[in-house]
Order: sequence, then C-alpha cells, then structure tokens
Amino acid sequence: MKVADAAGCFGASSVFLFGSALVPFLGPALGILTPLPFLFYGSKLGIQEGLKVSAVTIGLLAFISYLTGSLQLIFLAVEFCCLGLIISLLYTKGFTIGYTISWSTVLVLLLGLTALTFIGLSRGVSPFELIQMHIRESLNEAALLYEQWGVEGSQGLEIQGHLRTVTNAVLRVYLSLLVIGTGFVVWCNVLVSKPLFRLAGVDYPDFGPLDRWHSPERLVWGLIGSGFSLFLPVGFIQLIAINVLIVLMAVYLFHGLSILVFFLNKLQIPVWVRAGIYFLIIFQQVLLIVLALAGLFDQWIDFRRIHTKKGEPNH
Repeated sequence: MKVADAAGCFGASSVFLFGSALVPFLGPALGILTPLPFLFYGSKLGIQEGLKVSAVTIGLLAFISYLTGSLQLIFLAVEFCCLGLIISLLYTKGFTIGYTISWSTVLVLLLGLTALTFIGLSRGVSPFELIQMHIRESLNEAALLYEQWGVEGSQGLEIQGHLRTVTNAVLRVYLSLLVIGTGFVVWCNVLVSKPLFRLAGVDYPDFGPLDRWHSPERLVWGLIGSGFSLFLPVGFIQLIAINVLIVLMAVYLFHGLSILVFFLNKLQIPVWVRAGIYFLIIFQQVLLIVLALAGLFDQWIDFRRIHTKKGEPNH
C-alpha cells in the first residue's frame, strides 16, 4: 500500500463526506459520490490492496468525526466504503450494468440491515422500529423548526397535522424509497466512474451503449401482480404491493430515461439543451410519469427498434 493512494482516498472521501454535511445546497450531491474514491482505488489496486487503503481511510474519517462530534458520519463512511468496494468487485465479474447496479444495491442494503439489527438488539428494538424512530425524530425536528420560525396558533396546528400525514405516508413506503435511493447512489457512481477510470487509465467494464439499455421483460409480471394486490383487503399484502410497485416504476423510469437519451444522441442535441431538458424533468413530476410509462410500453412498441434478439442479455 502506497502512502499516496491512502492519502488520495482519504482526501477525496473527506471532501465528499464532510462536504455533504457542511456545504449548502450542493452537499447532498457531494454525499452521493462518497463511494467513488473506494470504488476507484478498489478497482485500481485490486480488492486486497483496496481493503487496506479503505481501512486506513475509515480509521482517519472516524477519528475526525469523533473530534468534530459528527459520530453519525462514521456509519455513513463505513456504508459508502462497503458500497464502493462491492461495485469494484462486481466490475471484475463481467456483469451487465443492470446486474451490477441491482446486486450492488441488494448487497449494501443487506449489510445496512445487518448493522441496524445489531444496533437495534443493543437497544431492545427491531431494525424497522429503529428506522421508524429515526423518521419520526426527523419530522419532529422539522416541526420544532417551524415553531422557532414563529408559526403559531391554528397555522401551527395545521402544519403539525400535515407532518403527521407525511410521517404516516413515509413510513408506509419507506422500504421502497430506501431501495430507490440506494439504487440511485449506485447508478450515479457507476456513471461518474467511467470518465474517471478512463482518465486514470483504469479498466472500466464494457457495458455497451447505455442509451440502448432496457429493463427485463419479465418485470412486467411483477408490476401487474403488485397492481392487482393493491385491491386485496389485507393490509400487509397491500403494504408489500405498494412498495414493490414503486420500485418497479422507478426501474421503468430509468428505462424511459435511456429512451430519451437515445433520441437526444440520435438527433445530436447540444449539451445546453439537454441540460435544460433534464432540469425540466426534475421539476415537472408529470414528465417522470411519462418517462416511466414510455419505459413500460417500450417492451411492446420498441420505440428505438433495438430490442435484442432472443437469447441475448437484455438488462
């Protein structure tokens, strides 16, 4: 292990991790890329050397977090470190981008669930109860913030009512939001790592043209099954169905996004116009629905006329 590699991993991860907590507005974007240094050095040096560099980095980050009183960042650092190393390991397996993102998401969620289980056992609660407690505490802090801003009387009671409604809604779909959020972090790091790897001369998997990606056709049966399950008069089944439905629609959203990118590339749309289109999609939720529906119906319409032949990988 070279000192330069350890210093590089520690410096980059520090910027992303502490920047997520200290930098206004851009902080969340920096936090999303925290796994990138671990992914880069795990791929550049190999898993064994990457583990050594990561261990030194985590130790230094934990020490700084302890000194600054930001102990919650230690858990995030370990989680992002594991995620980066998991992606770097999957890069060596020759998987498609769909499998790489899916398995990375599943494995890091299992690690996180295991950690929460041990933490919950030490407090005498289940991991899901621990998550619920965290959500309620976060929303209660938001309510206190409104009170500090001088919101009083009937308006304050109305806000508290809205917060209770939001809390119940978030608790109902939290699992799906967790899966989608983790998958989005993986997706961002996979995409950003491509130009970084090429610039540094590190091998990057050949995922093929990403604007031709499409979701597996069999997913539609999960969508149909979860949709019909919403009408069953069993609360637990409905809860599972709504979470599965949300996750699958997120997959079809990325399918639709790949269709959009395909036509933007085909028409050679300038970068500044593309940026405007992406910006509009973010702030106009109806366009997200349109993209998800485009991804769903692409299995029958084949907008790009590129569906793979039978027997070839399609995700």
